[in-house]
Amino acid sequence: MPINTKLVDDIASAVLYEGYLLYPYRASALKNRQRWNFGVLYPREYAEQQAGADAWKMQTECLVTTNSSATLAVRVRFLKLASEEALERQLDVPPVQLAELAAQPVRLDFPEAAVELEAAEVVAGVFRIRTTILNTSPHQPSSREDALQNSLVSTHAILNVQEGEFVSLLEPPQHLRDLASACQNVGAWPVLVGDQGQRDTMLSSPIILYDYPQIAPESPGALFDGTEIDEILSLRILTLTDEEKLEMAQGDGRARQILERTECMPPEQFMKMHGALRRPPEELA
Repeated sequence: MPINTKLVDDIASAVLYEGYLLYPYRASALKNRQRWNFGVLYPREYAEQQAGADAWKMQTECLVTTNSSATLAVRVRFLKLASEEALERQLDVPPVQLAELAAQPVRLDFPEAAVELEAAEVVAGVFRIRTTILNTSPHQPSSREDALQNSLVSTHAILNVQEGEFVSLLEPPQHLRDLASACQNVGAWPVLVGDQGQRDTMLSSPIILYDYPQIAPESPGALFDGTEIDEILSLRILTLTDEEKLEMAQGDGRARQILERTECMPPEQFMKMHGALRRPPEELA
C-alpha cells in the first residue's frame, strides 16, 4: 500500500504549529507573549545551565520488524523564530540499511542541528531504532528570549521504513510488549501515521497523540489548537472588537489568514463544525 503522503504531511504540519499562536491571536495577549512550548530544543549551554529544566536534544526509540534488508529514512522538521513569523526548517537523512546502522551508527551535521541514527537487532527479525536530534548551536544566550532565537521549536521527526514494519508502542503485539516498553523516548511520542493499518511511517511527536491521528474533515483550517474546538474559536473571533481585529490582522501573517477565513466562512461551514458522530475505526473494520 503506497504511503498517504498528504495525510502524513497534514498531521505533521498540525504538530509543527500546535500552540504557535493562541486565541485571541494577538501579540499583546498574555498567553502569546511566550509561545512555542512544545518540542523546544535550546542551545546546549543554555539548557545545561537550567539544570535539566530545558532540553537540547530529543530521543526517539521504536521497533521495526523485518525479514530482509530494510532501509530507514528520517525527516526532521522544526520552526526557527524570526523577527516576524517563524520559519519552517527541514532536515532529510537519506535511506540507510538497518543492518548498516547496526554495524555503524550514523551522524549527520547540519548548520542548525545534528541527527544521529542507531539500530540494534534485539531479537531475530526485530530492530530497535534510535533517532536523536541535537541542537548544536554554539550560541551562548544571555536570556530565555535570546535562547529561543537559537532554538529548534516544535521539533519532530517522520521515520519511514521500506521492506519492514514499525511496531505500535501503544498497542504492541503480545510477544513484543516487553521490547516496546523498554524503548526510551525523551521529549518524543512515536505513533503510527498514514492510513489505518499502514506500518511504514512513524511520527515522533513532541505532544501526546494516538496511532493514526486524523484531522477532522469539518475543520476549516488551522487554528493552532489541537483540542477540536474549532466552532468555539471561530465564533469568538467574530466577537472581537474592530480594534482587536486590526491588531490581529497587522500582526502575524497566519493570524491574519485565520481572521480572513473566519469572517468569510459561510453558514453551512459553521453548521458542519457544530458536531459529528463517528464510529471507532475498529468497529468499521
